[in-house]
Amino acid sequence: MTAPRRAAAAPPPGSLLEVLAHRAALDPGRTALHNGGSSLDFGSWQRRSTALAAGLLARGLRPGDPVGLWYGSTRWTEYAVAYCAVLRAGGVAVPLSDRMAPAAAAHVLSDCRAVAVLHAPGGPPPRLPEGVWAAPGDLIEAEAGEKAPDIAPPAPGASAQYLYTSGTTGLPKGVRATHANLAHGCTLDERRRPLRHSRTFLHSFPIGTNAGQTMLVNCLNAAATGVAAPQFTPLRFARLIEEHTVGSVFLVPATAIELLASPALSRCDLSSVRLVGSTAAALPQPVALRLSQVFEGAQIVNYYTSTEAAPAQITLLFDPGRPGSPGLPAALDQLRITDRDGRPVPAGEAGEIWLRSPASPRSYLGPQENGADVFQGRWVRMGDLGMLDDDGYLHLLDRERDVVKSGAYKVSTIQVENALHAHPEIADAAAFGIPHPVLGSVVAAVVVPRHGEPDVPGLRSFLLDRLAAHELPARFLFRDTLPRNEGGKVLKRELHRLLDDEAIS
Repeated sequence: MTAPRRAAAAPPPGSLLEVLAHRAALDPGRTALHNGGSSLDFGSWQRRSTALAAGLLARGLRPGDPVGLWYGSTRWTEYAVAYCAVLRAGGVAVPLSDRMAPAAAAHVLSDCRAVAVLHAPGGPPPRLPEGVWAAPGDLIEAEAGEKAPDIAPPAPGASAQYLYTSGTTGLPKGVRATHANLAHGCTLDERRRPLRHSRTFLHSFPIGTNAGQTMLVNCLNAAATGVAAPQFTPLRFARLIEEHTVGSVFLVPATAIELLASPALSRCDLSSVRLVGSTAAALPQPVALRLSQVFEGAQIVNYYTSTEAAPAQITLLFDPGRPGSPGLPAALDQLRITDRDGRPVPAGEAGEIWLRSPASPRSYLGPQENGADVFQGRWVRMGDLGMLDDDGYLHLLDRERDVVKSGAYKVSTIQVENALHAHPEIADAAAFGIPHPVLGSVVAAVVVPRHGEPDVPGLRSFLLDRLAAHELPARFLFRDTLPRNEGGKVLKRELHRLLDDEAIS
């Protein structure tokens, strides 16, 4: 007797378009995405994006032409159609959030030399560069009818997306990704789809961010159906978990902090949640611990990646018994920690964090030498300092640019923020360096209190149990909110301005 032959595994897709076509042919009526009162199934996604692609070609779009996509968080289904349509027509998708400042949107469209902007009925960005035309995506889709574009499938190495970095320290930079880069990790094998433990997954990430793009790919590739919250409020988000029996919840630290501070969690059934994922910025240790307590049956996961590094990503499994680390990496083969000369450092020693892309790496737009200090072959320098301990747990020490050099000491702002978040009367906090005439720099902190302004001497006493004397903030500023970008990251340059404004006043 001979053993039964196993069916050959399906080859990996070369583009996201292959994934969509496969799923539309296999189960066209299956819902891929819910967003408010709007839903999108795979058959409609394929049919509508094909029609819109035909309309773009009829308007003169040429292979490689960048097209801006200006959509808000209430328009995820329309955005999903427009994104795949641009790729289907041979163009390059340039995702934009309608929360962007007009000047930032104009910079992006000019920098990438976009030829057009697709937008929702609310209208295009208010400051279009000269020569860029704009139209509602559904209008072009209706004009094309049932036409199918006569264009060859994209080459895996062709440009597919220009995604702009969050710009926490200046103008955002364009990052180029190929079709092969975007499709890495996707599958045509139904048995291997990710998020199989969930019927649905939920997020509130804005369009135009790396986290938002990851969720779009999940809608195409995951076993679970995507639910995009039109707007984040803790009660609405918790109700969506209950309504859709959500198994996987994706957050950024800012929304996690807001969610945990709300009584909404006690009003809704959260028992379906099996995974809580955090991305975009370091999740404060006390916040991760509280998440593990609230979502008792869920694994808390920190996803460590960046716009430049994707699809390189380290999945960190948070251990409540070891809250000092964001987690144990699920795999170490794509991670290295080095000294300044690029030599790997031993366990227990701090160094620069690098990730290796398992697919065609990304690159910055512009001259070839642009980003030479970030991209080295398949390795991407993350701009963070970290350490692996003897048990393999990763410790994020700080962003390189955020480390405060105070006298003979180097102070981690992440460590200061973790201590501040541990205080029961502090809802949110950010630490940063300010000039000092003797020490060079000292730590300052902007704090969001829960109930009125805390007692500063009492706060300092609390922090002395958790921080060394040189790590204590020399100045505190109390505010109702922290300035953040569209992706939820704190804009530390704005914190400096807050202190400057206070000094002037």
